[in-house]
Amino acid sequence: MGSLANTQYAICSAPPRRRLKPVYFILEGLNSFATVQYLYYFYFFTEKAFGFGTKANLAAAAFNGVLTAIGSFFGGRFAQRYGYHKALKLGFFVMMTSLAIGSQLSSPMAHLCVMGTMVLGMCLTWPTLEALVSEGEPKGRLEKMVGMYNVVWAGTAALAYFMGGALLQRFGLRTIFYVPAALQFVQLCLLFWLERAQRRADKANEERLAEPQQPGDFDRSSNLAAQAANPDSHSAENPPAWRAFFRRREEHPTGAEQKTFVRMAWLANPFAYIAINSLVAIIPTLAGKLGLSAAIAGFTCSMWCFARVGSFLLLWFWPGWHYRFRWLLLAYLSLTVGFISILLSPNLFCLLSAQVLFGAATGLLYYSSLFYSMDCSETKGEHGGIHEAAIGMGNFTGPAVGTVALHFFPHLPHSATFAVTACLLAGFAGLLTIWGKGRHRCVRL
Repeated sequence: MGSLANTQYAICSAPPRRRLKPVYFILEGLNSFATVQYLYYFYFFTEKAFGFGTKANLAAAAFNGVLTAIGSFFGGRFAQRYGYHKALKLGFFVMMTSLAIGSQLSSPMAHLCVMGTMVLGMCLTWPTLEALVSEGEPKGRLEKMVGMYNVVWAGTAALAYFMGGALLQRFGLRTIFYVPAALQFVQLCLLFWLERAQRRADKANEERLAEPQQPGDFDRSSNLAAQAANPDSHSAENPPAWRAFFRRREEHPTGAEQKTFVRMAWLANPFAYIAINSLVAIIPTLAGKLGLSAAIAGFTCSMWCFARVGSFLLLWFWPGWHYRFRWLLLAYLSLTVGFISILLSPNLFCLLSAQVLFGAATGLLYYSSLFYSMDCSETKGEHGGIHEAAIGMGNFTGPAVGTVALHFFPHLPHSATFAVTACLLAGFAGLLTIWGKGRHRCVRL
């Protein structure tokens, strides 16, 4: 009896949910464009409007980071307890409202409060969207969904960073409020439409299940349920030649190995965001030293974002990096080298070259954290919140270290760069420590 009920549930719920799931990717892309448009260019805004230098912008970035860490942890729990759509509605509304208010304010303290409120709203959205695209997906499909999720948010983030400087230069500084607020409004409307579409689809499937079944319908229903549970099963035996190359050839890791890799990824990814958030806060100063306008800075300093998209695409189709420590190690070393090379670049060519290395490294480290979190968890909302909270800790630590370095060593122009690099090296030591402790669990090199 339970088996028949499960079969009916799979037929009723899986197809409409899967048909409507692309809408979550649209929400994700809009959310990514809006948040990057505002947060990445907030430091250009504070520099132009209030005269903030590197130290002040790093302090603002640290404030952003600590709010992200706290908000994401509780945001994931809120979504898991009260519902994903409720969390998204609240998050979109808070972001939209705070940005609309911020467009009318003119004091630095008020804008820091606006940024803080916007970030807290954002913390309700990312863990929820990560859970929504992963929830109810079998193993083979989960890898694809996480890959698509990464490509969508990274691609729209790269476009936002690339175009943001030109938008500021053409339409003024307040663009960082108007465009994201308008996108949040569109997201709210889209979410309400999605809820109505899901209710209609569920009702139609309930009516279809209530109809008398003809002989042979149960076998057909069983096949549909099996496909819903494992949509890749029909091609598992004879995959296309190009996909056979990318298929995983090793056994799935043990639970102990999974936990070790989750710990390493949860350590490595925050350190990647130590570098990212420090870099984003220092970019306005770096652009000034190289004589770049806001538009040219957006075009050239977004190269690492596009490199990250390329990294996501490769990792999406090639699972050979799964549960392999050497790739995590190589990415972390590349991150450190790329970070210091970007901030010490003497010319535009060196800046662009270093960004390719940096972007590829951040791609693997982020992908590792999200994939391992979703792969070994049942409460995906909570684990998504932990994943985002770890990012927030990285967002706080890097700028905070840079701010302290500039405070105590103001006469050294690169003190923030070297302090953050030292922090990254400490993270590298921690990564080796976790791997060393887990080697007795057959953690793969």
